[in-house]
Amino acid sequence: MVGAVLVGVLVLVVAGCVCVVWADRGGPRWTRAVAALTVGAGKAVRSYQRNRPRQGSSGGDGD
Repeated sequence: MVGAVLVGVLVLVVAGCVCVVWADRGGPRWTRAVAALTVGAGKAVRSYQRNRPRQGSSGGDGD
């Protein structure tokens, strides 16, 4: 089940990237909308990762 969800997410990411390239080359209006959503999602993820507090190591070897 988890594998199917991960494959679905991967397909959505690849399709979003294809739409970004296609929209940049003058694709149909719907590709521009999907591209805007893809770029916005990427910015949101980067913003979340940048603002997330970092978890440092506790000095142990992690076992």
